[in-house]
Amino acid sequence: MRGSPTVPRPVAGHRRARSTAAVTVASAALLLPLLGAAPHDAAARDSAGLQDAFAAAAARYDVPQSVLLGVSYLQSRWDAHGGAPSVTGGYGPMHLTDARRALAEAPPHSEGAEDPRGDVARPMTPPAADIPEDSELPARLRTLPKAAELTGLPAEELRTDAAANVAGGAALLAAAQRDLGAPASDDPADWYGAVARFSGADDRATAAAYANDVFEVIRTGQRRTTDAGQRVTLTAEPGLRPDTDRLTRAGLRATDTDGTECPRTVSCEWIPAPYEEFGEGDYGNHDLADRPASQRIEYIVVHDTEATWDTTLKLVQDPTYVSWHYSLRSTDGHIAQHLKAKDVGWHAGNWYVNAKSIGLEHEGFLASPDAWYTEAMYRTSARLVKYLAAKYRVPLDRQHILGHDNVPGVTAANIPGMHTDPGPYWDWRHYFTLLGKPFTPTAGPKGGLVTIAPVFSEHRPEYTGCASAGEPCPVHGSSAVRLHTAPDENSPLIKDIGLRPGGGDSTVDVNDIGSRVSTGQQYAVAGRAGDWTAIWYLGQKAWFRNPAGQPTAVHAAGPVVTPRKGLAEVPVYGRAYPEAAAYPEGVPVQAVSPLPYKLLAGQRYAAGGKVPGEYFYAPSFDTSVHRVVVGEDQYYEIQFGHRVAYVRAADVRVLPSAVATSS
Repeated sequence: MRGSPTVPRPVAGHRRARSTAAVTVASAALLLPLLGAAPHDAAARDSAGLQDAFAAAAARYDVPQSVLLGVSYLQSRWDAHGGAPSVTGGYGPMHLTDARRALAEAPPHSEGAEDPRGDVARPMTPPAADIPEDSELPARLRTLPKAAELTGLPAEELRTDAAANVAGGAALLAAAQRDLGAPASDDPADWYGAVARFSGADDRATAAAYANDVFEVIRTGQRRTTDAGQRVTLTAEPGLRPDTDRLTRAGLRATDTDGTECPRTVSCEWIPAPYEEFGEGDYGNHDLADRPASQRIEYIVVHDTEATWDTTLKLVQDPTYVSWHYSLRSTDGHIAQHLKAKDVGWHAGNWYVNAKSIGLEHEGFLASPDAWYTEAMYRTSARLVKYLAAKYRVPLDRQHILGHDNVPGVTAANIPGMHTDPGPYWDWRHYFTLLGKPFTPTAGPKGGLVTIAPVFSEHRPEYTGCASAGEPCPVHGSSAVRLHTAPDENSPLIKDIGLRPGGGDSTVDVNDIGSRVSTGQQYAVAGRAGDWTAIWYLGQKAWFRNPAGQPTAVHAAGPVVTPRKGLAEVPVYGRAYPEAAAYPEGVPVQAVSPLPYKLLAGQRYAAGGKVPGEYFYAPSFDTSVHRVVVGEDQYYEIQFGHRVAYVRAADVRVLPSAVATSS
């Protein structure tokens, strides 16, 4: 939800511009200490240490080692995160939660000035918001103090020492097994109920989805080097069939799944966003529609919430606030659906994208690099996206699975205020692997395109501004790669004239997207020099370091666009709106306003598909006046900068990238 990449601002809760009260809403989130991640230096660590810790804890508490490893993998992928807490105050490889200790003022995050609806047809007045009352934390956010009671280990040791943390997790699993009246057993199949209880969920669907994931990990096995350089292995047990009947003894409530649009493999409940009229010409917090019959769903937009789970749910149920389709909880990946996919949420800050997208909010904070997302949330999110993409025929690529930070401003004036979440610490590489679309080479060196694909844990560029302006962020893995004007680390960064109309320099601020690309994005190759690769970016030749020994991009091929012959330049747009003649009487003509960028002759940009000029007219609570206007003009979506953009099909020609490179 963040916006201005140059001036950090207080949290503004979400996407609609808010009052001071609303700023306080999201600021009343978790304090996430910005501790540096442990050094990624395997030689400096005992590689057997963490593996031995799992073996020792399993023996001490009579828990099968494979169960302990499987649970930990789903929580953290065995990472310790340098002792820093997750979004929900979870610590260490077992994600033991101590949210009460972490509850305080959150570090400042910058916030966008965008109108979340992204349309001037119905201007919105920022309403006030109530500050939610503090409530007692649920058990799922208090597992670390319980582990301290069971083990006798100090809470601080459980937070900071990985071996102690693993022991605490084993003690909790053993206690859950006892609470179910089940004896300790060497057979992992007997631990399904205890694993479900370990999730902290209070409903059967969430607990079962979590346990199913854990046992799938055990069946398939895993091997990984952690963020602290520890090599950990879970040997596959392909024949394992857990005793799922044990879940019936756990005393968990049934989940109301009526009305939800989710895959059967996830936990999902219906918590609707309100659609009601609350003032003169004002209503909230979404628009009723009839997608995909009325218009195609082209995009799925990934956000982070910049708020805790309880605050997020209160905000989306506020009729004076804004809306999105799904929220995902960090601790266990549980999903709440708020809008039907057919309806249009106000989440992306671009009305064209809103009208053609589904918005997913993930509990998290952009500017807290060690406020890590759990594996449970990544996996649930990937399952939901695969389900939605298949249902609505959305391509699983980075020109259709967008971050909020990839959504363009609708006009030049909107660009500086657009948001920058989920930011450089969202692991796009892992996410697309879970989607079944890993970023691998699809061509040789002459393919003409590159797919950005650094190894997240090993790629650690410098950022500033996580806690305060200009101050270095903790060193951390990142999905983003920085761009320079020449093949030299000391050369200036690429400038973004849209972000800084006055010509100011780009920075390494965590919210400054003016000179960086993100994992999975594809760009046309503009040159190579030693360890450096150049791409076409925002109308410029932009260089990034791409050494053969540790590449930050892989070769690719595909269609590219370039100005048609005879044109020195063509305009670039932040939305694909119809021509004036397409609008019927009663529907105001929308300006087709170019952005301040140009696509110049000789430059090439990856094409993401051809779309018609289209505008969803929805100015009022009365849906009888809603119209979808479709024009004759066609557009190509292109990967133009960090954000996508659009060019008129009549202005460009489409070529295979390899041919374009050699032409």
